[in-house]
Amino acid sequence: MTIEEVQQEIIDEFSGYDDWMDRYQLLIDLGNEQQPLAEEYKTESNLIDGCQSRVWLQADAMPDGTIHFQAESDALIVKGLVMLLLRVLNDRTPDEILTADLHFIEDIGLREHLSPTRSNGLLAMMKQMKLYAMAFKAKGDQ
Repeated sequence: MTIEEVQQEIIDEFSGYDDWMDRYQLLIDLGNEQQPLAEEYKTESNLIDGCQSRVWLQADAMPDGTIHFQAESDALIVKGLVMLLLRVLNDRTPDEILTADLHFIEDIGLREHLSPTRSNGLLAMMKQMKLYAMAFKAKGDQ
């Protein structure tokens, strides 16, 4: 599936819920499905700055040119946000990640319903994923 198709799938899932408490529950449920991050990746260097809760993000360049992300948070709703970002950006090429218009965040109303600190954390996660993509792209261009 393309990034656009995955975003549309997320938008469709969230549009089934009118009440924001139900949407928060969906985020929590998504977070509960998350595989725990291996302890070896829960390092200071993998912590994302700008998040109120602790979020670790591990990125690995794969032989096929894609980037494989693994992440975990210690907060339930943030785990769900991490899962959404992973669904959209995981196992994509650096160019796909760098050019992705992540409109699903606006389209499902996340930005307006998250606290300012969670919203900043979400932006920090997206920024870090794009920074990894820039670094891996630069490495591949050498």
